[in-house]
Amino acid sequence: MASESQLQAKRPVSASLAGPYGHPFHPILVTVPIGAWVTSLVFDIASHVVHRPGFLTQSSEWLIAVGVIGALLAAMVGFLDLFAIPAGTPAFRTALVHMTLNLLVTAAYVVNFLWRHGDYTGGGSVGIGRLVLSALSIVALAISGFLGGKLAYRYGVRVADENTQAEGYTPGSSSRNGTRSAV
Repeated sequence: MASESQLQAKRPVSASLAGPYGHPFHPILVTVPIGAWVTSLVFDIASHVVHRPGFLTQSSEWLIAVGVIGALLAAMVGFLDLFAIPAGTPAFRTALVHMTLNLLVTAAYVVNFLWRHGDYTGGGSVGIGRLVLSALSIVALAISGFLGGKLAYRYGVRVADENTQAEGYTPGSSSRNGTRSAV
Protein backbone atom coordinates (compact mmCIF):
# COMPACT_ATOMS: atom_id res chain seq x y z
CA MET A 1 0.00 0.00 0.00
CA ALA A 2 1.32 3.42 -0.95
CA SER A 3 2.21 5.86 1.81
CA GLU A 4 0.77 9.35 1.96
CA SER A 5 4.10 10.82 0.75
CA GLN A 6 4.13 8.43 -2.24
CA LEU A 7 0.60 9.45 -3.17
CA GLN A 8 1.55 13.12 -2.79
CA ALA A 9 4.41 12.72 -5.30
CA LYS A 10 1.99 11.24 -7.86
CA ARG A 11 -0.39 14.22 -7.86
CA PRO A 12 0.48 17.45 -9.69
CA VAL A 13 0.82 20.67 -7.74
CA SER A 14 -1.15 22.33 -10.54
CA ALA A 15 -2.77 20.03 -13.09
CA SER A 16 -3.34 22.88 -15.53
CA LEU A 17 0.39 23.71 -15.57
CA ALA A 18 2.15 20.42 -14.75
CA GLY A 19 -0.22 18.06 -16.56
CA PRO A 20 -3.13 15.97 -15.36
CA TYR A 21 -2.83 13.06 -12.95
CA GLY A 22 -0.96 10.18 -14.58
CA HIS A 23 0.13 12.25 -17.59
CA PRO A 24 2.74 14.88 -16.64
CA PHE A 25 3.97 17.44 -19.18
CA HIS A 26 7.65 17.39 -18.08
CA PRO A 27 8.58 14.10 -19.83
CA ILE A 28 6.92 15.35 -23.03
CA LEU A 29 8.73 18.69 -22.98
CA VAL A 30 12.21 17.27 -22.36
CA THR A 31 12.17 15.65 -25.79
CA VAL A 32 12.70 19.07 -27.39
CA PRO A 33 16.06 19.94 -25.80
CA ILE A 34 17.28 16.35 -25.91
CA GLY A 35 16.52 16.05 -29.62
CA ALA A 36 17.87 19.49 -30.47
CA TRP A 37 21.10 19.05 -28.53
CA VAL A 38 21.83 15.52 -29.75
CA THR A 39 21.23 16.66 -33.33
CA SER A 40 23.48 19.69 -32.81
CA LEU A 41 26.27 17.34 -31.70
CA VAL A 42 25.73 15.18 -34.79
CA PHE A 43 25.94 18.33 -36.95
CA ASP A 44 29.11 19.42 -35.10
CA ILE A 45 30.75 16.09 -35.86
CA ALA A 46 29.48 16.10 -39.45
CA SER A 47 30.92 19.59 -39.95
CA HIS A 48 34.36 17.96 -39.79
CA VAL A 49 33.53 15.50 -42.58
CA VAL A 50 31.78 17.52 -45.29
CA HIS A 51 33.39 19.87 -47.82
CA ARG A 52 31.21 22.91 -47.05
CA PRO A 53 30.40 22.74 -43.32
CA GLY A 54 28.96 26.25 -42.90
CA PHE A 55 25.33 25.15 -43.06
CA LEU A 56 25.97 22.52 -40.38
CA THR A 57 27.73 24.89 -37.99
CA GLN A 58 24.97 27.49 -38.33
CA SER A 59 22.24 24.84 -37.96
CA SER A 60 23.97 23.46 -34.88
CA GLU A 61 24.02 26.91 -33.29
CA TRP A 62 20.30 27.33 -33.79
CA LEU A 63 19.53 23.83 -32.58
CA ILE A 64 21.37 24.75 -29.39
CA ALA A 65 19.13 27.82 -29.04
CA VAL A 66 15.99 25.74 -29.62
CA GLY A 67 17.24 23.29 -26.98
CA VAL A 68 17.84 26.05 -24.43
CA ILE A 69 14.32 27.43 -24.93
CA GLY A 70 12.85 23.94 -24.68
CA ALA A 71 14.90 23.20 -21.55
CA LEU A 72 13.64 26.34 -19.85
CA LEU A 73 10.04 25.36 -20.58
CA ALA A 74 10.66 21.80 -19.34
CA ALA A 75 12.36 23.17 -16.21
CA MET A 76 9.37 25.32 -15.30
CA VAL A 77 7.08 22.29 -15.39
CA GLY A 78 9.74 20.14 -13.69
CA PHE A 79 9.85 22.58 -10.76
CA LEU A 80 6.14 21.96 -10.22
CA ASP A 81 6.79 18.22 -10.17
CA LEU A 82 9.66 18.75 -7.70
CA PHE A 83 7.34 20.59 -5.29
CA ALA A 84 5.10 17.50 -5.10
CA ILE A 85 7.94 15.32 -3.75
CA PRO A 86 8.27 15.32 0.05
CA ALA A 87 11.56 16.90 1.22
CA GLY A 88 14.08 14.69 2.97
CA THR A 89 13.26 11.59 0.92
CA PRO A 90 15.58 9.70 -1.45
CA ALA A 91 13.24 10.70 -4.29
CA PHE A 92 13.61 14.38 -3.38
CA ARG A 93 17.42 14.12 -3.23
CA THR A 94 17.45 12.36 -6.60
CA ALA A 95 15.21 15.09 -8.01
CA LEU A 96 17.57 17.80 -6.74
CA VAL A 97 20.56 16.16 -8.43
CA HIS A 98 18.48 15.69 -11.61
CA MET A 99 17.48 19.37 -11.55
CA THR A 100 21.02 20.59 -10.80
CA LEU A 101 22.52 18.58 -13.66
CA ASN A 102 19.86 19.87 -16.06
CA LEU A 103 20.47 23.48 -15.02
CA LEU A 104 24.22 22.99 -15.47
CA VAL A 105 23.70 21.43 -18.91
CA THR A 106 21.40 24.29 -19.92
CA ALA A 107 23.96 26.84 -18.69
CA ALA A 108 26.70 25.02 -20.64
CA TYR A 109 24.59 25.25 -23.79
CA VAL A 110 23.93 28.96 -23.21
CA VAL A 111 27.72 29.42 -23.00
CA ASN A 112 28.16 27.26 -26.09
CA PHE A 113 25.59 29.32 -28.02
CA LEU A 114 27.21 32.62 -27.01
CA TRP A 115 30.65 31.23 -27.87
CA ARG A 116 29.43 30.36 -31.37
CA HIS A 117 27.09 33.27 -32.03
CA GLY A 118 28.23 35.45 -34.89
CA ASP A 119 31.46 33.48 -35.38
CA TYR A 120 31.11 32.43 -39.01
CA THR A 121 34.67 32.80 -40.14
CA GLY A 122 34.47 31.47 -43.64
CA GLY A 123 31.85 28.84 -42.88
CA GLY A 124 34.31 26.39 -41.38
CA SER A 125 33.69 23.42 -39.16
CA VAL A 126 32.84 23.72 -35.47
CA GLY A 127 35.88 24.30 -33.28
CA ILE A 128 37.12 21.39 -31.19
CA GLY A 129 36.49 23.27 -27.91
CA ARG A 130 32.85 23.84 -28.79
CA LEU A 131 32.46 20.26 -29.95
CA VAL A 132 33.96 18.93 -26.69
CA LEU A 133 31.67 21.19 -24.64
CA SER A 134 28.67 19.80 -26.53
CA ALA A 135 29.83 16.21 -26.04
CA LEU A 136 30.41 16.69 -22.30
CA SER A 137 27.02 18.36 -22.01
CA ILE A 138 25.35 15.37 -23.67
CA VAL A 139 27.09 13.02 -21.21
CA ALA A 140 25.79 15.08 -18.26
CA LEU A 141 22.35 15.16 -19.90
CA ALA A 142 22.38 11.35 -20.20
CA ILE A 143 23.23 11.00 -16.49
CA SER A 144 20.42 13.40 -15.64
CA GLY A 145 18.05 11.46 -17.88
CA PHE A 146 18.96 8.28 -16.03
CA LEU A 147 18.03 10.01 -12.77
CA GLY A 148 14.78 11.25 -14.30
CA GLY A 149 13.96 7.68 -15.26
CA LYS A 150 14.72 6.59 -11.70
CA LEU A 151 12.28 9.22 -10.42
CA ALA A 152 9.49 7.95 -12.67
CA TYR A 153 10.11 4.23 -12.89
CA ARG A 154 11.58 3.43 -9.50
CA TYR A 155 10.04 6.06 -7.23
CA GLY A 156 6.84 6.54 -9.25
CA VAL A 157 6.95 10.34 -9.24
CA ARG A 158 3.95 11.62 -11.21
CA VAL A 159 3.06 8.04 -12.23
CA ALA A 160 -0.50 6.90 -11.60
CA ASP A 161 -1.01 4.54 -8.65
CA GLU A 162 -1.33 0.79 -9.20
CA ASN A 163 -5.14 0.79 -8.92
CA THR A 164 -5.37 3.34 -11.72
CA GLN A 165 -2.79 1.45 -13.78
CA ALA A 166 -4.77 -1.78 -13.33
CA GLU A 167 -7.60 -0.29 -15.44
CA GLY A 168 -5.38 -0.80 -18.49
CA TYR A 169 -4.99 -4.51 -17.78
CA THR A 170 -8.59 -5.43 -16.97
CA PRO A 171 -10.44 -6.79 -20.02
CA GLY A 172 -13.54 -4.72 -20.81
CA SER A 173 -12.82 -2.13 -18.11
CA SER A 174 -14.06 1.38 -18.61
CA SER A 175 -11.75 4.35 -18.76
CA ARG A 176 -12.22 7.35 -16.48
CA ASN A 177 -14.33 9.20 -19.03
CA GLY A 178 -16.90 6.42 -19.15
CA THR A 179 -16.11 4.94 -22.58
CA ARG A 180 -15.05 1.37 -23.12
CA SER A 181 -11.48 0.73 -24.11
CA ALA A 182 -11.09 -0.15 -27.79
CA VAL A 183 -7.59 -1.53 -27.44
